[in-house]
Amino acid sequence: MLPAILLPRNQNMNRSFCAYKTSWPLRTPIRITGHVFEKIDMVVVEIGQDGHTGRGEGCGVYYTNDFADGMLEQIELVRGDILAGMTREELQSALPPGGARNALDCALWDLDARLDGRGVWDMLSISPDPVRTAFTISINSAEEMARQAAKAADYSLIKIKLDAETPVERVAAIRAARPDATLIIDANEGFSFAQLRRTADALADLGVAMIEQPLPRGGDSELEGYKSPVPLCADESCLHRGELSQALERYDMINIKLDKTGGLTEALALAAEARKAGKALMVGNMVGTSLSMAPAFAIAQLCEFADLDGPLALRSDLVNGLVYRKGMVGPPAPEFWGGPLAPRRLAASHPPETTH
Repeated sequence: MLPAILLPRNQNMNRSFCAYKTSWPLRTPIRITGHVFEKIDMVVVEIGQDGHTGRGEGCGVYYTNDFADGMLEQIELVRGDILAGMTREELQSALPPGGARNALDCALWDLDARLDGRGVWDMLSISPDPVRTAFTISINSAEEMARQAAKAADYSLIKIKLDAETPVERVAAIRAARPDATLIIDANEGFSFAQLRRTADALADLGVAMIEQPLPRGGDSELEGYKSPVPLCADESCLHRGELSQALERYDMINIKLDKTGGLTEALALAAEARKAGKALMVGNMVGTSLSMAPAFAIAQLCEFADLDGPLALRSDLVNGLVYRKGMVGPPAPEFWGGPLAPRRLAASHPPETTH
């Protein structure tokens, strides 16, 4: 993987800048361990220069109290620097990892790609090929979760949200409904170590391919030395490279989310270090529109698992965003994000929905 392509700061450049909050209702509430979400608030950043505009979106990290209003406050702290020509490299030390830096970083990638005239994919020497994405099933009764799995017949990768209540029974019901599917589990910190040990063999017997974040962030030291029959993936326990060394001792895989890393720049660096350490990779999302998923799609090209179904959870998405068809997700139109190089696109299985 190539390092980030940096553009020199030009103090005489004429930039424009705006940041604002948007709110998107969900198709149905998302239930995970300890939380129910009915809408998602996001921050959008637009940076203009020389007739081009770069855009980025940040959704924040709810379990670190990283929400839209706070993101806007952080963004305002660097408004003057952005207008003066702040680069992606300079941004990394100007703001901490989180949704604010993610929105800014991804907007700068988009802008730099347009100014460079090649596109993000070409800048990174990454082919934007369609990838298999997970379809997420939130916590519900075993019967309802099985029904949702059966309904998602186009998706060969099913991500199952679980808590401590009857996890094996729920997975067994889903497996019966979808014997063909690859199943991955996201416990969202909902298990104890004792429960993980009790249930891991049964989950392995059901063909579960991975268990994501079984234990609480900051409470997973018992995983050191534990040989799980199902590979374990760090999500909440590894936000960025500063937390990677500990995660390497406890997990087999790292779930990279741009809102956690604070943007595509840090996400690429985290992916490179995790790979060097011999760990598998997953790319995930905090829900969001295609503007959040587009830069994450670049990370997906480096991963064993991709979970980029965020726009499918919303009642609508942005026009010309990622294309979802038969369990696959393809890149956005070049004018949407990361242009100007035209990527290989999937044919949409249904007309695009209207802008929110």
